[in-house]
Amino acid sequence: MFPSFGITVRSFPLSTLVERRVYDTEKQIHFVTFSCDKRRKHLQHDQAKKIVIGTMGSRLAQHQGPCLGFVFMPDHVHALIWFPETWQLSPFTNKWKELTSKSLKTVLPQHFQDDWSQIDSSDPIWQARYYGFNIWSRAKGEEKLDYMHMNPVRAGLVERARDWPWSSARWYLEQKSVGLPIRWPPGLEADDEFTTNV
Repeated sequence: MFPSFGITVRSFPLSTLVERRVYDTEKQIHFVTFSCDKRRKHLQHDQAKKIVIGTMGSRLAQHQGPCLGFVFMPDHVHALIWFPETWQLSPFTNKWKELTSKSLKTVLPQHFQDDWSQIDSSDPIWQARYYGFNIWSRAKGEEKLDYMHMNPVRAGLVERARDWPWSSARWYLEQKSVGLPIRWPPGLEADDEFTTNV
């Protein structure tokens, strides 16, 4: 505990002291991260990762938003996304998680019973929240892309980022298809400082 130095300190529940803030009032790029509940490896099977990428692609199409990059790890997801309108991040991410949760809860027990048998069927697939970080420059976006793409290498899953099939690294390094279109928002492809009136 922190020393009080003679000051009366009131005790508050942690939920009242920590407020999750999502900034979506400007049309900036969002670096989104969310993890499997209890860091379980629900995405270790390719079929599970296909569900997550397919759902992301269809949801982005509905929002008319491009994906700038992504990586799907066995226990968490990173994505760089953008929307042409404000206040789209939470509805998009919450629906993405909701739809993939339903699909994964159907597929995993059917096809991967050994993995699923130790898990209570009432347990969620995903942790309750997600982490969002706003990107305001091309340089910061490329920094996050490098960070994402190196995740599988740091985890010892592959030796090179381009060898992990569940990220956008192959598109950036070799111009190979990665399961959904990868592009920067219109007008922001080369600008260093992003404008919000695109």
